[in-house]
Amino acid sequence: MRSKSREELIDITKEVERFVEEEGLRDGFIVMYVPHTTAGLVINEGFDPDVGRDLMEMMRKLIPRNGSYRHSEGNSDAHIKSAILGESKIVPVRNGKLLLGTWQRIFFFEGDGPRNRRVILGAIHS
Repeated sequence: MRSKSREELIDITKEVERFVEEEGLRDGFIVMYVPHTTAGLVINEGFDPDVGRDLMEMMRKLIPRNGSYRHSEGNSDAHIKSAILGESKIVPVRNGKLLLGTWQRIFFFEGDGPRNRRVILGAIHS
């Protein structure tokens, strides 16, 4: 996938659902992993876009881009945000459907874009 901004949340729920279908995963778990140190995964409300905007705004306030960091590449804030959000998630699957809450969606967090990024998906059948 290609991110478009330095920081953004990209809803990847449909892509994950497509993977579940293509894998023929009826019951088990979907494992998601981001092999990047300035990106992460978030599961949160996706129907009100203000939730995502609030999350991004609060992360910027708590972890500013221009803090007193020792890392010299100019993306220390992205590393910290990625570490806090995490690089992996596991979601149960029952009857071929992700067991997300009513309002939950799966988001890829970009912290140092725009870049080409990957989300590695795996299926655990039970």
